[in-house]
Amino acid sequence: MTSKSSGARKPRVALAIATAFGLGYLPKAPGTFGSLAGVLLAWILLTLWPHTSLWETPPGAANLPIPYIVVALAVTVSIGLVGLCSAGRASDYLGAKDPQIVVVDEVSGQMLALLFTFGSTERYVDGMTNFRNGFWWHGDANWKYLVAGFILFRVFDIWKPFPARRAEFLPGGLGIMADDWVAGAYAALGLWLLRALRF
Repeated sequence: MTSKSSGARKPRVALAIATAFGLGYLPKAPGTFGSLAGVLLAWILLTLWPHTSLWETPPGAANLPIPYIVVALAVTVSIGLVGLCSAGRASDYLGAKDPQIVVVDEVSGQMLALLFTFGSTERYVDGMTNFRNGFWWHGDANWKYLVAGFILFRVFDIWKPFPARRAEFLPGGLGIMADDWVAGAYAALGLWLLRALRF
């Protein structure tokens, strides 16, 4: 049960972000739905962004190379930083250490878990280009890796292996977000192992 700070102005934007635009208000399993939102965002990036390696020259602003991993990393870090501030403000307003309605931590952790799944896409030529090194292509996300990443993240998020449990005691929004980042890192490692085993 949370108690709102008396006289405090409602941080509407922070609450919207912290609850993943309302998912945190769902009566059952809001954290699971937050994770699914992270999977959806990862899928959108995997599906829409041109996939190129760091050594190819993809289309980009002023012909500068913008590999998929750079964009995915920027989006993941941005969501993490915005979530950090929003979760902290929501926690202060609601008067709770880790309010159940705050699920941006699950969104952020799940995206971290799926950050490097660009290696699991099915490569095909979308269209030849006149770029000097290689071509522009998109990837169909391998659903097995998305499902595996989701399951692994939920397992580690609930289990909270070291140092996730300790991370919960960090102050403010960091205590809300950090344990999910740890779970995301463990899940990402699990995905790499599955790829090594040719899952």
